[in-house]
Amino acid sequence: MRQSHQLPLVGLLLFSLIPSQLCTICEVSLENYSCLTVLPLLNTMINSKYARGIQAANVLLSLRLVGIQDQSLERQVIQEVKERLDLTSGQLALVVLSLGACQNSDETITYVHLVSQLEKKFQEEIKNMVTHNGNPLTNYYQLSLDVLALCLFNGKYSVTEVNKYFTPENKNFYFGSQFSVDTGAMAVLALTCVKRSIINGQIKASEMDLKHINNYIESLVKKILHEKKENGLIGNVFSTGEAMQALYVSANYYNQTEWDCQQTLRAVLKEISQGSFHMPIAAAQILPALFGKTYLDVNNSFSCGSGSFNISIHKPSPVEPSSSSSWISVNYTVKINKTYSTNVTVKNGSVFLDVMKRAQQINETVFRFTYVETSWGPYITSVQGLEANSNDRTYWELLSEGKPLSQGVGSYVVHNGENLEVRWSTY
Repeated sequence: MRQSHQLPLVGLLLFSLIPSQLCTICEVSLENYSCLTVLPLLNTMINSKYARGIQAANVLLSLRLVGIQDQSLERQVIQEVKERLDLTSGQLALVVLSLGACQNSDETITYVHLVSQLEKKFQEEIKNMVTHNGNPLTNYYQLSLDVLALCLFNGKYSVTEVNKYFTPENKNFYFGSQFSVDTGAMAVLALTCVKRSIINGQIKASEMDLKHINNYIESLVKKILHEKKENGLIGNVFSTGEAMQALYVSANYYNQTEWDCQQTLRAVLKEISQGSFHMPIAAAQILPALFGKTYLDVNNSFSCGSGSFNISIHKPSPVEPSSSSSWISVNYTVKINKTYSTNVTVKNGSVFLDVMKRAQQINETVFRFTYVETSWGPYITSVQGLEANSNDRTYWELLSEGKPLSQGVGSYVVHNGENLEVRWSTY
């Protein structure tokens, strides 16, 4: 099946839309960019079921930042917003960013109204922090998206509140003792926007406020760079794209010898070739960084491509399992106060979620669980009726051989003889 989309001519995308900023920061060679690099990401972003509904805002934002317009996707996001009343603050912020990236006349009323809604949801996050020991309704990644969207689109927010809650040592930047790179990176983008607004006189703030924000950015950047791996990735493969964005806009806060952007780029290109970005949100988060774009560019005029060209993108055909598909056996454990284990047999190529479903069939009392679909795929919300709770900072952690997984329950492929675990944890 072939699906037609309004996309700019790939050659023009590769050779005319790469800004000089990227060449200055990363000294990227154009030969690194080919159809073999970009098209797999576009296929992933457009064809996956997780690019539907409100999750499409991630994809729409990324496409618009690199000059690709997809009007059907725009209409889908707008319609979804009109029908849904249960958006989190971060989801709404992504919608504002994605629709605001190219402000068409028929969208103006929509996104202005959405900014007003976002102001209210942001204040609800703040109120929850006041009454629940500093814990937002969602998380600091979403809170940073809120500030970024309000800042870029003239929403109301308090610099005093930003200074109070975005201190780099805030517990919400960490999962246990581990610094969250993508959360820190989104905060750097948000704080950079606030700083620019203060300097440009768009929002009033004291010199002390500006000094604090500068210090916060510098500290967060250092923490991000501290998570740089030997191969050039920052945090993990999925956090690297937003880390690159944060480092693009904060070059004055670190020595250029502290980050080899070319090494990071090579590592990302290698991961793309290996199919690591098989979820739409992962592809959407890495694509802007490849072209030197950041979320701070969403309201710049060059974010909106004028020309378009029809190209056909193949919708991947499902692979039918062979009749001789092998089966594998894994050990599956649920750990709360007690430990519950069982051996599970699943087809070779199964993911973590398949193991959990099979275990539930074996013993529903012990291994029952619930999950929701998110932009990152399925997310475990409860096991044995015990639900994750942001106010208590509790969640269900996925582990293999006792080590936390960086992939989700719907994407991690299990292996024969593996020891898998879901553990009731705090962050």
